[in-house]
Amino acid sequence: MMGPSHALSGAAVWLSGSLALDHFAGYEQSPLAVAVGTAVCAGGALLPDLDLSGKVTRNQGGATVARTFGVFSLFVAEVIEKISLGVYTATKLSRDPRRNNGHRTFTHTLPFAGLVGWGTTSLCASQGKWAVVFIVFFMAGLALRGLFDEWAERAGWVIVTLASGVIAWFTAANLPGDRGYPMLGFAVGVGCFVHLLGDMITKNGVPILWPIPMGRRMWRMIGVPNGMAVRVGGKGEVIVLRTLFTLVAVLSVFGLFAPHVLQQLDLDVWARG
Repeated sequence: MMGPSHALSGAAVWLSGSLALDHFAGYEQSPLAVAVGTAVCAGGALLPDLDLSGKVTRNQGGATVARTFGVFSLFVAEVIEKISLGVYTATKLSRDPRRNNGHRTFTHTLPFAGLVGWGTTSLCASQGKWAVVFIVFFMAGLALRGLFDEWAERAGWVIVTLASGVIAWFTAANLPGDRGYPMLGFAVGVGCFVHLLGDMITKNGVPILWPIPMGRRMWRMIGVPNGMAVRVGGKGEVIVLRTLFTLVAVLSVFGLFAPHVLQQLDLDVWARG
């Protein structure tokens, strides 16, 4: 899927999950905590595509999300792409094709999702509030690039960076500093996992079962049958899926912070029936 769809899916999953935890487990979160978790999960849902690098010195090419912070994020994408290609080359079997780039390899696996989730949790636990601020800054930038793609393209990476800085500053000023914030790591991991699911419903699929060998292949792309696959950038993705994700996100926000609105809508439906 395209970046905006990935980001919307991450936001929708986090918001609906927060609503489910609140309703069924009594796990309440402040509006700020929900907003931060949503931004981090939406950013995490774009993180795997940082394996698509471009022309660093020219600030061109690569995945849209790789240009979030201009040449700086493009450089990070270049490093991640080379690491992913190295992992692919080191672990491929005889039937795996030769590759000259690492896109849709290591960062599109379950171990990667688990690794970045665990790494985020460990970093927050050991370094505290300032690690949280850095993570929020980086993930908010990715989220802004995905959720507001057209605006971000027009505004440019400097404005996106400044906006991310404001979000991180506001977070630092309002979140208590004596916690480990394990939910941030969970949000990053969930976002990455949601990205994998999104790419699995396209024709290309993802190597989600790596490192489990399948015959003489280690990197087999897994996805839905081509007849059921969503065309990237097609109406099924842009109109149907994005509308669905938006509705889920909006209804979840009302369910969390204005349940009386949903109750009133429910009463109106029953009255008309």
